[in-house]
Amino acid sequence: MIYGVLSWICAIGGLAAFGYRLPDLLRRKHDIALWALCTYFLCSGLSFLVDLDVLRLHISDLFGHANITSLIVQVLVVVLTAAQQVVLVYWSCPPDEARRRARRRVLFFAAALCVLVAASLAVSPVADSETATSTILRSIQDGGYAAYMSFYLLLCAVGQFETVRLSLRFTKMANRQWLKVGMRTVTLGASLIMVYCVTRGIQIAGTRLHFDGSALDPIQWTCGSIGALLQITGWTIPSWGIHLTRALGWLRSYRSYLRLRPLWWALYQASPDIALAPPRSWPRDIIPTRDPHYSLYRRVIEIRDGQLMLRTSLSLEDFSRMARSLRLPEDPTSPLGEALQVRAVLSRPPAERAERADATDIPVRPPYEDFRDEVEWLTKVASSFSALGRRRLGRDDAELLS
Repeated sequence: MIYGVLSWICAIGGLAAFGYRLPDLLRRKHDIALWALCTYFLCSGLSFLVDLDVLRLHISDLFGHANITSLIVQVLVVVLTAAQQVVLVYWSCPPDEARRRARRRVLFFAAALCVLVAASLAVSPVADSETATSTILRSIQDGGYAAYMSFYLLLCAVGQFETVRLSLRFTKMANRQWLKVGMRTVTLGASLIMVYCVTRGIQIAGTRLHFDGSALDPIQWTCGSIGALLQITGWTIPSWGIHLTRALGWLRSYRSYLRLRPLWWALYQASPDIALAPPRSWPRDIIPTRDPHYSLYRRVIEIRDGQLMLRTSLSLEDFSRMARSLRLPEDPTSPLGEALQVRAVLSRPPAERAERADATDIPVRPPYEDFRDEVEWLTKVASSFSALGRRRLGRDDAELLS
């Protein structure tokens, strides 16, 4: 059951990845690495698709050869293994060197594939097994097919070992975060596929040494399927990872935008002129129609403008008296101090604020050069501002956020 689910996921994942990169391939027809990558995706998806129990018997009937799907899968695996080598060589080497190395690898795997097909015609798997798993387990009881499978597994192991080596090499060269993550994922997938090769090899050895290796079957197909799925994911991560980064950045900006709203709204009500684009309605302010990064940027600027306009209505002596009455620290440059200044001024009638618009002796913290640091600071100010709003003047409460 689990094997069937994993097979479906791998088949759909490989074909979906092929469809995702196909438009790029049509635009970049001379990109050898992209051709190899698309070949990998297509062969990976098909290798799982044709071996599904619901399809394999129909495919065998179509070709008139029992268990032909075993050979089809093995051919596809050899091709995708070679395609991986081409991608990594072109990504990690200069063009001229990449062409030479890629040509050697393609010729090696092409020759090995010819030997594999010829050997398959000489030794075929059993013809009366209902599942792909049982077909292999029963077929390797035959010495000839066991030797054939050993050669196939050796090809896979060599290919995946080279994938691990080249992936680790390219990871050191990569200068993009998601490319590094993708290569590490490909490396992990190749390592699991090598575990598959080892466990399958132990099963083959068991037929010669007269011990039952069928207990390893769940390990080998799980490692093979998950390894293939990790490789598909790893090869696609550089394409969609950047979109994930942007989405997470938007979410962080929007979260900060909402957390600053109580402070901004209080300042906006006191000084509507700070808003470049006044909110037309509450829902449109909660869900801005513009880019969250831009909306957050405007909100920070407007909060700072509002603070500058209000601080002229409060003297350092008034601030200290208010802080003492609330039993709070008398530091006007802390997040709590900035929030207290806003609360103190807004607690006065507008006319009184206008009369005292010349008190400018309160120290001001210089704004951060890094915008993210400024957002983090103002978020603390907004939290303290909201906490102060829940206090009653002169009452000894729990310690406020700072």
